[in-house]
Amino acid sequence: MSVTYEEIRYQIEGGAATITINRPNQLNALTDLTQAEIRHALAESERLPEVVGTVLTGAGRGFCSGVDMNALGGMSEAGKRLGNSYEHLQASPGNPDDDPNYKSSPTYFLGLRKPLIAAINGAAAGLGFSYATFCDMRFMDRSAKIVTSFAPRGLIAEHGTCWMLPKLVGPSNALDMNWSSRKILGEEAFRMGYANRLCEDGECVTEAQNYLREIAGTSAPMSIMMMKRQVYKHLTKELGDAMSESTRWMDESLARDDFKEGVASFVERRAPNFQKIEVSD
Repeated sequence: MSVTYEEIRYQIEGGAATITINRPNQLNALTDLTQAEIRHALAESERLPEVVGTVLTGAGRGFCSGVDMNALGGMSEAGKRLGNSYEHLQASPGNPDDDPNYKSSPTYFLGLRKPLIAAINGAAAGLGFSYATFCDMRFMDRSAKIVTSFAPRGLIAEHGTCWMLPKLVGPSNALDMNWSSRKILGEEAFRMGYANRLCEDGECVTEAQNYLREIAGTSAPMSIMMMKRQVYKHLTKELGDAMSESTRWMDESLARDDFKEGVASFVERRAPNFQKIEVSD
């Protein structure tokens, strides 16, 4: 990797990549640069065969407090979105089908070939909350908190959260979270289905990394990728259409070497040796 990141850290250990938003003094508020670096790092995870998935977290005591307030102030004065281009960070992670639904931010998370887990170690608010919402899973410390924070700024629910959030917690909980913008701690987030794992304080990153390493040892990367495609692409399809597409994809999976290896490893009582996902540059 030739790029040196300024506002994130990117590390790989044991097949699990970790992106750490590294602006702790600003509670990891997002700038245009931060967002570009996250996108670039996720493209690295897609490209590297040894990476099974990525954990997204924040440095210090916060996950991500949303968009940097200096950027918000500039938007307010201009009356529109502002953006900067970082040519050295141009990247197109995931989305092998070129699906137009997966081209904005953070909806492009859904098009990634590999799992993306949010390790919510502290406050997640605004766009930071949206980032966590569009991850495939959320591991959350007990004392961490989530807050939508849109309504107190005079905004609507942004970044696709009104599409995704009800699918995680149900319509009533989604409306409560958006209307009240109240702080929700880990235990309540877990109880309503937003958090998939409730972790002791300081443990969510390690537990998310270990989860990725565990599935790396038992599950075929191609199967993981295809099941992610099934879940998201079939959310809004009729059952019959989803069944037809799944049947076609199942026939394709039966013809892969991974299927033979999965059966052989089971019969021989050994760990499987599945093929890695290869992505050309």
